[in-house]
Amino acid sequence: MGQTRKHHSNEFKARVALDAVKGIHSLGELAARYKIHPTQIAQWKRHLMENAPQVFERGRSGSAGDAEGLTAPLYQEIGRLKMEVDFLQKKH
Repeated sequence: MGQTRKHHSNEFKARVALDAVKGIHSLGELAARYKIHPTQIAQWKRHLMENAPQVFERGRSGSAGDAEGLTAPLYQEIGRLKMEVDFLQKKH
């Protein structure tokens, strides 16, 4: 029987990746400290470095798309309800 995979929290991954970015300790030392393979630490470090600029975005592109995606169904529902109200008002 093989070992089950460990699932680490995002906070743990960020802490390990930040320690790797700081460069105070080598990947081998960090691997021994956190009991993780050095390759995994290198992957988390690379992922952090590639996605770090997104942390400082003001949400211009990502938030606009998200907001539009959230509001579109609501506007559709409002339109449907207005049509129902108009139909019921005409009936009386």
